[in-house]
Amino acid sequence: MTDNPVDEHFLTAAAALAPGRAAPDDGELIALFDAQAGSRHLDLAARELGARGEGYYSIGSSGHESNAAVAAALRPTDPALLHYRSGGFYLRRAQQVPGQDPLRDVLLGVVASAEDPISAGRHKVFGNAGLHVIPQTSTIASHLPRAVGLAFALGRAAKLGRTTPWPQDAVVVCGFGDASANHSTATGAINSALHCAYQGLPMPLLLVCEDNGIGISVRTPKGWIETAFGGRAGLAHHTADGADPEECLAVARRAVREVRRTRRPALLHLRTVRLMGHAGSDVESGYRSRTEITADYARDPLLGTARALVARRAMTPAAVVERYERIRAEVARTTAEVLTRPKLTGPEQVMAAIHQDRPESVRVRAGAPRGDLGDRLPEDEGPLTLAQALNRSLAEELARDPRVLVFGEDVARKGGVYGVTRGLRARFGGTRVFDTLLDEQSILGTALGTGLAGFVPVPEIQYLAYLHNAADQLRGEASTLGFFSDGRYRNPMVVRIAGYGYQKGFGGHFHNDNSVAALRDLPGVVVASPSRPDDAAAMLRTCVSAAAEDGRVCAFLEPIALYHTRDLHEPGDGGWLASYPAPGTGHVPIGRAREHGTGTDLTLVSFGNGVPMSLRVARRLRDRGIGARVLDLRWLAPLPVADLLAAAEATGAVLVVDETRRSGGVSEPVVTALVDGGFRGRIARVTSEDSFIPLGGAAQHVLLSEEAVEKAALELTGG
Repeated sequence: MTDNPVDEHFLTAAAALAPGRAAPDDGELIALFDAQAGSRHLDLAARELGARGEGYYSIGSSGHESNAAVAAALRPTDPALLHYRSGGFYLRRAQQVPGQDPLRDVLLGVVASAEDPISAGRHKVFGNAGLHVIPQTSTIASHLPRAVGLAFALGRAAKLGRTTPWPQDAVVVCGFGDASANHSTATGAINSALHCAYQGLPMPLLLVCEDNGIGISVRTPKGWIETAFGGRAGLAHHTADGADPEECLAVARRAVREVRRTRRPALLHLRTVRLMGHAGSDVESGYRSRTEITADYARDPLLGTARALVARRAMTPAAVVERYERIRAEVARTTAEVLTRPKLTGPEQVMAAIHQDRPESVRVRAGAPRGDLGDRLPEDEGPLTLAQALNRSLAEELARDPRVLVFGEDVARKGGVYGVTRGLRARFGGTRVFDTLLDEQSILGTALGTGLAGFVPVPEIQYLAYLHNAADQLRGEASTLGFFSDGRYRNPMVVRIAGYGYQKGFGGHFHNDNSVAALRDLPGVVVASPSRPDDAAAMLRTCVSAAAEDGRVCAFLEPIALYHTRDLHEPGDGGWLASYPAPGTGHVPIGRAREHGTGTDLTLVSFGNGVPMSLRVARRLRDRGIGARVLDLRWLAPLPVADLLAAAEATGAVLVVDETRRSGGVSEPVVTALVDGGFRGRIARVTSEDSFIPLGGAAQHVLLSEEAVEKAALELTGG
């Protein structure tokens, strides 16, 4: 006899079921039972493995197995982004595709085996490319913006005549819990879906709220999900009792048919229970009474399916128990087998799926012939500003590759706050260059979804300070998808972000932000930071090519103060203008710096606004007899360490000119790279203060100044 009370209750209650006179089962309930029982025994095995120190994940699906009915209502080619309690769904979908072994798949994940076919032992997630289940993290509701973006992408692909990995009439399904429904990410994503549908844009999205009434220990007010979503304009609402498998099947099928036919979003409210607590480490009795806990046993969805099978005389009570125990035995055999399978053995294995670089493919694409740009090519226009160079580079990518999409707040009709995207909508159409609603999470979710569907999205975040509203879409979703899918799924995107300080006339913190720490520590994410117009055009070309060829996630930081800068040393000198690099000559490999000058006394290492500042200081130092060279890092991640060390050794003295903050800024890793690389020369750094940037002239009190750079350079060289 089992010592688990949920398991024991099922066995006792199932054995006592009374046969009924309902119509015979057509096989659907038996398939449902098998998936649900398999999920239940996976939960029991995971808890046992955890107790023995041999398993590493025990957030189970017990009480939520009714989501298997949702899988039954869908096609296995409908993309699914699942809740972490979706074991029933996963197993029922696997039944629909020959050659699957879902019990072994899940158990390999629980024991963190390198043979786990989902994440190769990196994390226990529900994911399978063959089942069109896209692996998700456990971050609360973080996958909803991606689901909305993917549903949007299906409609956009149909409009553009492009194929995706899914049929044209596919439905995107996304599961989440009642507690997660209150998260700002969920509310924003659902609002975004309705915003699209309101405008008549296709949004084939089925949202499944699995409502067990509690989030760890915090209770969801009774009736809250119905109140919050039941009367929501534009959102069809369906509800089903998870303890009634026949109702679940009927309601799920109705909801799926509606979404598939109308291409509009719907919410399926699945009323569930949570059995065995939140996770293996959760002591549920600490916040729920014994009476309350045991009352939920009667609403066990597995027992509900057994009851329906016996009522239809498809099985006897003894046959139900026998089938349940047979699945237990299968899980036990599989558990014993997966414990013998190898684990990840070193950092190289762990990190292999973070990114898979193909620099030669990136180089070839960056230099490939482009589409029609009209009679006047950008390289024939003469010297351009940074904003103009970026505009021409975006046009080149749109003309070169029909998969490229450019979108964000104000990028289409207005052409961007600073005119960087001006004219692109008129040239390439509103289907490929479009405005979004004002929500950074939704903008990045659109990129996440369209990237999955085969597009190459280039979203814009209007200001760097606004990125922090949505940083988890990069941190928890974009940067981890390859890691959790062993490289089977990718998030190609180039996120253009206007940032840094020194903007005049329209300042303050939200329009002058110099915080880049949230980007620099994301494994595999490329952070580009161009300063000169020619570099900006070529680096954008590189980033789009890396996204298209390698699925890279790139953050492209554009210095606002340099967008329209023309001069370098004196008014009218045109020293900060540059000719546009033709495709065959303008590829900048990721992680390669650019050196200006050949001075042998001092190396000024900088990026962004610091580059023209450093060049001006270098000229004044030359007048004092001090030879300085300037190294423009260009890439903040990965840092161009080899070029940095070479430039440092050329002079023996390095001054890092960093416009970001002293703490958490760029100078810290640069100095660390010099020390780790064995540089034994003199090192100093000058930075902005650890402060937000205020309005007006007060900004100069906290931002790095040219005078401070020159003073530090003289001190370092003894000039």
